[in-house]
Amino acid sequence: MEFENIKFDITDQVATITLNKPGRLNACSLDMADDINNAMDHLGDARVLVLTGEGKGFCSGADLQGSRDSEISGGQGSYKALTRHYNPMLLKLHKLNIPTISAVNGPAAGVGCSIGLAPDFVIASEKAYFLQAFVNIGLVPDGGASWMLTRLVGKARATEMMMLGEKLPAAKALEWGAIHKVVEPDALMDEAMSLARRLACGPTISLGIMRKNLTEALECDYATALLREAEGQRIAGDSADAREGALSFLQKRKSEFKGN
Repeated sequence: MEFENIKFDITDQVATITLNKPGRLNACSLDMADDINNAMDHLGDARVLVLTGEGKGFCSGADLQGSRDSEISGGQGSYKALTRHYNPMLLKLHKLNIPTISAVNGPAAGVGCSIGLAPDFVIASEKAYFLQAFVNIGLVPDGGASWMLTRLVGKARATEMMMLGEKLPAAKALEWGAIHKVVEPDALMDEAMSLARRLACGPTISLGIMRKNLTEALECDYATALLREAEGQRIAGDSADAREGALSFLQKRKSEFKGN
């Protein structure tokens, strides 16, 4: 399947979405947000999703000069753009039942910061940085940043990022616990795809349940978390992969998970 604003590929059960407006550092227009959203409806047999950007940037933020720029000008336009385009895309990414990875190859600013930090594993190039630039233009963070950053780095550091509007280099993001790994630029996609292949060979049903439980645990009490784990174990325990895991353990061999 081909899209105008992104590249979309599924190879060996690894889906890759590449933001593809390198001349604008992959600024995310309404159409690009819709393309990402639509691509996630066509993951087929993919067992992991990788997000990255073409060229020197990951995503420089919302595209204020896109073909539909009049729709996102002013407060009411921004509200419509977020609630009708960016937020649905980010919610769908959040609710996927397969692991997600971002390979952040350069600047991830504005809503691009949220897109870059949303996946389960964030691998960043040494040249990458994350930026909440909204305060510099008299706006407020969006794309779920206020929810996401407080959970990733804590309130004090989230406040620093949002109210001071300064770049957070990849190395500092790693130190703060916001991302998984920092690598040399030339090694970025190799690292991301190596991790993707590892996850794609894992027990997909249990990984999806883990993803859901990790997110929901941020919002619930201990007793509810215990119950959700028990419910998840009931589903995972009846899967073919769980039976394979038990059999391979008894036979002292490596498990061959099929994702079902």
